[in-house]
Amino acid sequence: MTLRIVARGTWLYGGLVETPVDIVALDYDWGYEFDRADGRLEPGQEPEPLGDEGVLYYGRFREALNPAEPTSPDTPGYRTVEEAMRHAEGKVVGGIKWSELPA
Repeated sequence: MTLRIVARGTWLYGGLVETPVDIVALDYDWGYEFDRADGRLEPGQEPEPLGDEGVLYYGRFREALNPAEPTSPDTPGYRTVEEAMRHAEGKVVGGIKWSELPA
């Protein structure tokens, strides 16, 4: 299992404090694996299908810029970077200024 930071950005916490955010790629469904490890899988629960790149993309605020695993994403997993970025942008007031965009 690998974690890769694919986009970095900042947003203004309280409209004043520049705060980091990132988008990470994981080669597994984080929520499914979390529930599995906790013994909380529902009957028939399956992991989300991975995107075309073989990963799911997640937004992180609390652990932004930390390349270590385990991690704890702050958004659901998405099949594209753009979807994950849009979700992260919707979680903050004033938007996110992305400094590294995916290729």
